[in-house]
Amino acid sequence: MTLVWKPGYSFDSDASTYIDAVETADGQALETGVRVAINDFVLGCKQDEIWDAIKASCILAGARTTNGALVPLVGTAPTPNNFDLVGDTDYDRKTGLVGDGSTKYLDSNRNNNLADQNDNSLGVFVNTAETSVGGYAGIGTGAITGSNHIGSDNNNGYLFFRSMSTAAQLPSGAAAATGFIGISRSLSSSFTYRFSGQSNPGNDVSQTPATGNIYIFARNVSDAINVPTNGRLQFYFIGESLDLAALDTRVSNLITAIGAAIP
Repeated sequence: MTLVWKPGYSFDSDASTYIDAVETADGQALETGVRVAINDFVLGCKQDEIWDAIKASCILAGARTTNGALVPLVGTAPTPNNFDLVGDTDYDRKTGLVGDGSTKYLDSNRNNNLADQNDNSLGVFVNTAETSVGGYAGIGTGAITGSNHIGSDNNNGYLFFRSMSTAAQLPSGAAAATGFIGISRSLSSSFTYRFSGQSNPGNDVSQTPATGNIYIFARNVSDAINVPTNGRLQFYFIGESLDLAALDTRVSNLITAIGAAIP
């Protein structure tokens, strides 16, 4: 498909391929503004030199159907478990895909051990926070060496972060945080975690990555659902280490532009 918006504006080939696939899954075209938002995101990530670090990702907003939202921006398509793919009761074009805190999750089909223990990243964009206890993305628990996950314990008022480690970072008063939430590790001795527009140091030594596919809306523990979230997500990514602040800006702009473009 050749996409054209206005003279002097060019669509990136990766963005065009993705948009074409989403529209095929949806069975109809996206609004021009949604197309431009996606293209600007891809171009911006390439400009910031973070695009190649993203190895698996879905934009869980903008598409007209749940099937369209599950078309991968990068990497392998996720396998949905227990989401409504016919009536789209779990999906809203502006606010994203919502979990049920019980049975619904996405298998990213990307194994956690594909990442180097000292070169990895993981994150989501949260529209509505978990109201109890739930995993937004990842694999493992505190008892599993090489755990890699992000989640929220609203019962006790904190987010939890692990990056190929065993100990956790538990920032208090952060459980209700929305927007971009992510982790990135480029050193064996520490990693960075980010939420509410701030990046913070996590001083946990890396371990050999736990084996198993990374789940979104839950944490994979021995291929069983573990603490699913009832939160609503608009984006996820899995990859190599990258600049979390730069990706935060790009995803935040993307979600804002998609919301503005949809009537």
